[in-house]
Amino acid sequence: MPLEMMGLFSRRVSVELWRLWSVSGTRHFSIGTFPTGQVCSSRSFSSGRYLRTDAFQPDQGDKIDLDLWKSVMRSQTAVDESIEEDKEQVKKGDSTDSPSGCVLAATRELVSMWRQAGKLVPDKITDEDVKTLAELTTKSSKKKYLKFLAIREGHKNKSKEKQEKKRAEREQRLAEFPETLENRPPVKNSFLMQYRDHWLDRLLGWRGAQAMNFGQPLVFDMSYEAHMTPQELTNSVSQMLEVESCNRRSLDPFHLHLCNLQPEGGYRQQLVKRYGEDAWDRLLITETPQRHVDVFPQEQLVYLTADSPNVLRTFDPSKVYVVGAMVDRSIQTGRSFATAKRLQMATARLPLDQFLRWEIGAKTLTLDQMIRILLTIKDTGSWEQALAFVPKRKHDGFYQEKKQSERGGTAGRDRGDRYPQRDQRERQGSAREPWGAGRGGQDRGM
Repeated sequence: MPLEMMGLFSRRVSVELWRLWSVSGTRHFSIGTFPTGQVCSSRSFSSGRYLRTDAFQPDQGDKIDLDLWKSVMRSQTAVDESIEEDKEQVKKGDSTDSPSGCVLAATRELVSMWRQAGKLVPDKITDEDVKTLAELTTKSSKKKYLKFLAIREGHKNKSKEKQEKKRAEREQRLAEFPETLENRPPVKNSFLMQYRDHWLDRLLGWRGAQAMNFGQPLVFDMSYEAHMTPQELTNSVSQMLEVESCNRRSLDPFHLHLCNLQPEGGYRQQLVKRYGEDAWDRLLITETPQRHVDVFPQEQLVYLTADSPNVLRTFDPSKVYVVGAMVDRSIQTGRSFATAKRLQMATARLPLDQFLRWEIGAKTLTLDQMIRILLTIKDTGSWEQALAFVPKRKHDGFYQEKKQSERGGTAGRDRGDRYPQRDQRERQGSAREPWGAGRGGQDRGM
């Protein structure tokens, strides 16, 4: 029996080998005798998969200039080595030239070499981006950052093209239909005075000045710059702009304190760049390189972190709440909680589990969502209204709404089971003719 099975197996193997040989013959193997004693002739077959028709096939007309490719690769290697040497000289202090004259120039040359090699790099790169690129240590991080810059440049170019297209269409419409007094739209008069933008800015500025004198302090801990990538730092700065704008437009704004904000750090440099020097100096917030425990009494500080075992059930106006200004795409669990415990501060977390039917995702919120939640709970005192700013993709609604919907679905059945006679009378009364119609007709006839 085993010999028959081996013979059957050998026949199947021979068929498969014959089919593979008919497809392609790239490698040659000599097949000896099988255990059954049958001899299989030596045939050529392919040990790989079948030839794929959807594989990329180079164009026969395209010719690769090997000399140009070799020169690009050699120059790229030379540029990498020069960058490393310049960095070492700058660290040791042996270089007479400034870092912008040696490292940045070599980095620009590296970007141009990668562009010639066909890699995804932006067409135009600023000095700040070159400086950020030169500070990256690994080659993969440089490629990722250049890819990010290239994608961002593509988005900007597309938006510019759309604007130019709209401008051209508008000019074409005006050229085809010139605006005259006859076809000009009528002037809209109103008894209401036009509210100008600078009036609103003046009102919001007055509220901010009042908040700096009498408002409740809200601290943002800016000490997490070293734990974020450049992209995460950029996202964090964008969220801080949303925080300041939302707080400035609220009825009762907080007095914002940016603690641990180093004057020469990347956080402050990007904030000044986004706002501008003049606007940053006029901003009604308080920035300081000191720690929050050195600015406020420690018994008043409460660090808001998602890892805290304590639940913030009521908002206390006498406390100073601290929010960690960090964007972590990799979800660095416990970092802010460890910072608070190291400084021996009280901690608390938002009552997400107590009010929301949480589904997926970490219980971390963005900085602009946090400021909206804190402003709402301070103004209204209702967690239902405050937690409405939590993204709905993360939860399945509030617990009370779920209970009300469940009670609403069974209310009719419970009432019918409880009061069957009353429901029967109501159904009979609704089926009768209205009282006024029948009596009124009889009275008029009499």
